[in-house]
Amino acid sequence: MTKNKETVTAYMDGFGRMDRELILSCLTDDVEWIIPGMFHTVGKEAFSGHIVDEGFSRETAPKITVDRLIEEDDKVVAEGSVVAPKDDGTFLNIVFCDVFDMHAGKIKKLVSYLVEVRSSGAGG
Repeated sequence: MTKNKETVTAYMDGFGRMDRELILSCLTDDVEWIIPGMFHTVGKEAFSGHIVDEGFSRETAPKITVDRLIEEDDKVVAEGSVVAPKDDGTFLNIVFCDVFDMHAGKIKKLVSYLVEVRSSGAGG
């Protein structure tokens, strides 16, 4: 596994264990994180503020499944799903595609494309 993929894997593991230090160790100081339509942050401190957003459990870690990890040059793309426990006892189910721009083995920019998966009920 390449250094870039190792970093992205460690980053995902950090979120899955709610390990703030591990997550932040994977980032450049000037990291940029964009979730289109939700937020755009720059810097580790701003990034840190979104590791567990308001309304989500700080006690129970999300279940993260990475289905595909692709790398070309200093870009890594991860596809997968997340089941995140919320404070009200419900769960947010999403699928994601994260596009990482890497620099010297660390995450310099991340664009996260998220889609909530809702049960369609019987018949479709």
